[in-house]
Amino acid sequence: MKIGIIISSNDTETCWNALRYANFSLGQKDEVKVFLLGKGVEYQFISTDKFNTVEQAQKIIQGGGKIFACGTCIKSRNQEGTEVCPINTMKDMYDIIKESDKVVTF
Repeated sequence: MKIGIIISSNDTETCWNALRYANFSLGQKDEVKVFLLGKGVEYQFISTDKFNTVEQAQKIIQGGGKIFACGTCIKSRNQEGTEVCPINTMKDMYDIIKESDKVVTF
């Protein structure tokens, strides 16, 4: 199954759970794509020892999942794209939604 996950929250526990869900889905042999939107692009800066969002994102990449992020949202926060928060566009989010069997938002 193809699963699209959209994260637009910068609540640490919410982001951590969304990323854990992505990793669980990869473990079920699903194809997973995560799109970070709005406050969701801040997930790298809100990571804590208890809710390690960066570690979960790295596991997604290592497990064959893909992470995309809204370039406008990144730039509006004076951030730069990274491997685990790359700059993408609304077209990428559109494509993820269009091709996914299921879409989950956090």
